Amino acid sequence: MKKIRLGQIGIGHNHGEPKMRAARKFPERFEIVGYAEENERWVEKRSDLRGYEGLTRMSVEEVIEQSDAILVESDVWDLTKYAQMCIDAGKHIHMDKPASGTLEEYKHLLDTAKAKELVVQLGYMYRYNPAVLKCLEYIKNGDLGEIYSINAEMSTFHPPKFKKWLTNFGGGVMYILGSHLVDLIVYMLGEPKKITTFLKHTGLDGIDLEDNNLAVLEYDKALARIFVSSVEVNGHGRRQLVVAGSKGTVNICPLEKPIKMTYSDTSIVTSPWAGAHVEVPVEDNTAHGRYDDMMRDFYDYIMGTKQNPFTYEHDYLVQKVLAEIVGGIRFHGKNID
Repeated sequence: MKKIRLGQIGIGHNHGEPKMRAARKFPERFEIVGYAEENERWVEKRSDLRGYEGLTRMSVEEVIEQSDAILVESDVWDLTKYAQMCIDAGKHIHMDKPASGTLEEYKHLLDTAKAKELVVQLGYMYRYNPAVLKCLEYIKNGDLGEIYSINAEMSTFHPPKFKKWLTNFGGGVMYILGSHLVDLIVYMLGEPKKITTFLKHTGLDGIDLEDNNLAVLEYDKALARIFVSSVEVNGHGRRQLVVAGSKGTVNICPLEKPIKMTYSDTSIVTSPWAGAHVEVPVEDNTAHGRYDDMMRDFYDYIMGTKQNPFTYEHDYLVQKVLAEIVGGIRFHGKNID
């Protein structure tokens, strides 16, 4: 098996270290060259984490020069900048989410990668959630019929420190958490005809940001609702995805830690007033190893043995819809904490 030389630019993203740990589980696939981080505060905070043990700290230019593929895991507002440097140098990238920069800059990144036939894999973790994958299988097989409704929720009762960090982003928690849900809805239904957004500031803990948010995406026949909150007690335990169609309904709640999934169709629910479902057993990879399949796929995409189902066009559309939801991509104080 051919090894791919893998480096990482940035250790400031929350998911960067566990992805490096995941990649290091596959020494037959990846030869780790090292990591780069230009912000000394992140070096102080994270360079001694397990994923970086024994790795060499390098400059950004050294990582790009010595790698075949690169994990771009910087602060969110720098993701597109570093990713473009990698693509310009002819390197495949895994890029965390959501993208930064203007829509034009992000489109240029994707267009350049496509022209050079370089892999761009986005770090949307629910793409690898076993229950979400099962739901997509039901949709593809026609088991749910025509999709009429999607309800997607991803909330947390965030501590003040995290909420202060969210003030960096226009749209607050919708930009960071809502992007995961936009990714799934756009993959299932495509581009919406109309978007209506409600971005509310509760002011809890004396922190002013969009922390209680709802977006409604309208299609010809379907409605999709995205709700994300930083102020919902047990919000993490109630994260859910409900997909309902003319033949059946999937309900995943919680979405993670643990995963619980039910399925109903017209053979199971025998009366309009009867509630009935079957539980769908799925492997729960959300507590440990959630990035293993992502890193395996990254290798396979590069080697050409597997095709990324999330195209350049899809990834751009996700960012375009997210930008409309939050009223434009914009970043504020760039606080690290």
